[in-house]
Amino acid sequence: MTLKQTLTDDMKAAMKSGDKQSLGVIRLINAAIKQREVDERIALDDDTAVIAILDKMVKQRKDSVSQFEAAAREDLASIERDEIVVIERYIPAKMGEADIVAAIDAAIADTGAAGPSDMGKLMAALKPKLAGQADMGQVSALVKQRLAG
Repeated sequence: MTLKQTLTDDMKAAMKSGDKQSLGVIRLINAAIKQREVDERIALDDDTAVIAILDKMVKQRKDSVSQFEAAAREDLASIERDEIVVIERYIPAKMGEADIVAAIDAAIADTGAAGPSDMGKLMAALKPKLAGQADMGQVSALVKQRLAG
């Protein structure tokens, strides 16, 4: 079952159970997915593309939480935190650092990357494999470490 289908099923279940908060967030997720499909004139059948949308939504909400807290609006920050919890239900667990390093080492062996000048080639190989499973900022830092020494 694809992630889009899971979202649709969960939306129906939230409607039946009267869970208005989950229902609202799932509708926002579906709207973001549909917006991307319309903008790019594609059908998002790939779970990695949907996970990328979910990651972006979580990042936006974390930014909002920090801004609301800076403005002493704890009521609005709390709403954003609750939305993050619902969105993160659909994001797979993140990989640990050891798993990321193993994936980087395998990609280095596959691509033949030898130095910092090969970082772009290595990141291009890693991004499809690790998207949604690892923080790409952390991956980038680990790649720099591996290629530097």
